[in-house]
Formats: sequence, structure tokens, C-alpha cells
Amino acid sequence: MLRVSMSDLSRLPVERLARLLMDRASEDPMLLGRLHETIVAENAAPAVRPARSSQRQTTIVGTSPAIRHVTEMIRRFVRTDEPVLITGESGTGKELAARAIHETSGRRDGPFVAVNCAAIPANLVASELFGYEKGAFTGANARTKGQIEHANGGTLFLDEIGDMPVDLQGHLLRFLQDGQIVRVGGREAINVDVRIVSATNVRIRQAIADGRFREDLYYRLNVLTLHQPPLRERAEDIDLLAQHFLEAAGRDFGREVLAFEPAALDALRRHSWPGNVRELMSTVRRAVVIGDGPVVALSDLVGLDGSASVGGPNGSAPAGGTNGSAPADPQPPPRPGSIEERMRLLDALARTDENVTLTAQDLGVSRVTLYRMLRRHAITLNRGLKDPPIARGGGSAAPSPGGIKVGDISMG
Repeated sequence: MLRVSMSDLSRLPVERLARLLMDRASEDPMLLGRLHETIVAENAAPAVRPARSSQRQTTIVGTSPAIRHVTEMIRRFVRTDEPVLITGESGTGKELAARAIHETSGRRDGPFVAVNCAAIPANLVASELFGYEKGAFTGANARTKGQIEHANGGTLFLDEIGDMPVDLQGHLLRFLQDGQIVRVGGREAINVDVRIVSATNVRIRQAIADGRFREDLYYRLNVLTLHQPPLRERAEDIDLLAQHFLEAAGRDFGREVLAFEPAALDALRRHSWPGNVRELMSTVRRAVVIGDGPVVALSDLVGLDGSASVGGPNGSAPAGGTNGSAPADPQPPPRPGSIEERMRLLDALARTDENVTLTAQDLGVSRVTLYRMLRRHAITLNRGLKDPPIARGGGSAAPSPGGIKVGDISMG
């Protein structure tokens, strides 16, 4: 008798599965009753989707010249399957652009697999990308496909490609040239049809000069280039983006929030946005959680330049600037590992009282990048992870006892 697994069924189109199910239900009253109960329960459920739904949207919002150029480039990239390298600061929406490239290409029906090269331990990157054979190493109890194989027929997005270990860059280069991989512990070459889209906020040419990135791999990945502009270069999109994130947050949290009061919208326009679009999204979602009315008030924008609630009830100024004024103009990022980078990192930690979230925002980097900077300079946090130092009712968060070694913090 032919045995069909769930993985086999998952490959069928949804419409085909539905027709098969209805054909069977017409002959099975019990199955028909269960389907009826399921439909009734689904219709009665509240129309609230998981919070991650807004994180997976592939619509690029904006009308500024900078973002129109991005969408035009993406439209042109449909013509080929050549690799794309996306550059830009942290929080500018590089993964969103990668998903848009996939969704508008001929591979849209294939998988989109995203891998953050900075978040995978160096000794696991090879097995994560290429897979491994049973017995290849301790704990390898079964043959396992890597992310490249999982992306077969679709797109593989390699985020933070500049942080890939140098010894693995040669393997990736060979795959790009030959279209074949070899699992860890294996000998058989496997043909894989995958389009590579990579992204980085590292200055790749400097990394090449420092010997941290292969020049030949850079030219192979950089066939097509897409630069994601920082939010300060597309300030005219702030209103549209804020409203877009507001509507998404309202759906996710089951709240009816319609608009921003004029003072709140003006504060959004005046903020410097070192964390770019990601920071704007977080600010709006936090405001929806904090607020309780149909309109976002200025007091709901906690942590924003010039926000009335930034300093708490006493009106004290936030760390790193005075109330109502923007922080210092962002400086070009110094060379990784340099004394300039170390001094900027120490200054930011002092300004934010060693709060990880605020320090990352101060430097305009992601938390993963901040952890990497701390390890690079062997800096140990004395007070660990804490709530942002925002006074509430005259109180403050108690410090965590003892110190936390950065290398022991999970980056999952």
C-alpha cells in the first residue's frame, strides 16, 4: 500500500488539498461534521493575528526619491537570477528588500530562507549552511539538510555576510561558481538551484583590506547592488511609515488606533532615528501598547527626542541629550577593532548606564552587532541587561546583581 507522509501533502497546492478533503467529506459524515465545527470555530475567533505578522510584510512603504530608486532597482532585478548584495545601515530594511526581490522574481513560488551569519556560532556555520551526514561529528545522529538545500528552487538570504568566517568563504565561493555543495562529513556533490541575496552593514572594502573578507567572494556576491537608504535620507516617508506601522500594530494587538496627534507626529519628524526604520516601527508599536485612546499622544512616544514622557514625571532629560533637542550628529562608524571604536563604545555605555538596548540605539547598530563589538574589545558589562533608565513614579529599575560576561549572553 502506498504511504503518503505529511511532508508529501504539504507540497500540494492548498486548493488541491481542499478539493480532495471535500471529496472525502462528501462520503464521510463524521469528517463533514468535524469540518463544519472547525469552520464555525474559525469564524467565531477574533481577527487578531500573531505579532510577527507585521514583521513579515514585503510591501516597501514610501514615496521619496530614495525609496523610489530602490523599488525601481528591485523591478529590474526580476530579469535575472544573478546574486544581489544589499548594503545599508542597521535597521534600514535589508531583509524586507530581499523578500521583495524574491516575491517579484520567477522564484516567488519557491522557498525564501533567511540566515543571519552573525548570529550563528562560527563552528556551526558550515553545518548550518551545507548540512551534514550522519556521524560527521558528535551529535550528528542523522543526515540533515543545510539551509542552502532547503532554499532549493528559491532564494537564500545571507544577512550580515561580512561576519562569515574567512575559512568558510571559500566554500561559499565554490558553491556560487559550481552550483554544488558537499555536506559536512560527506563526499557526494549535490546540485542546488538557489539565488543568493546577501546583505551587510559592514564596510566590505575595509574588511577586504583587513583580510577579513575574500575579495573574489565580494565580486561574486556583488553582481547586482542595492543600497538601502537610512531614514534620515528619506524623511518625507516618516508619516507614511508611521501610519503603516500604526495600522499593523492595531491589528496585531486588537486595538483601534487611528492616527497620531499633531504634536506626536511632529516629534516623529524631528527625531534623528539612529536605528532607522526598525526604530520607528518599535517606537510606534510601543506607543500602541502604552496608549489607551484612538489617537497616539506625544506622551505615548517613550524614549523619543523631545517627547514629554522621555524624562518621566520630573521632566528630566534623557541620557545623551537635553529634552527637546536631538542627539549629537551621527559620526561615520570607525574601523572595527580600532581605538576609536572602543572609545565610542565606552562613551555610549556610560551615557546609557550600560543598557544594551539604548546603547545599540545610541551607536545606530543592532543588538547582535553590539554584542560582537563588546566581545571584540573584551568589555564586560558590570550591571548586565536592564530596563531602560526611564523614571516611572519616581522609581527606577534595580540593577542586576553581579556582572554578565558578554560572551555568555545568548544571541538567539
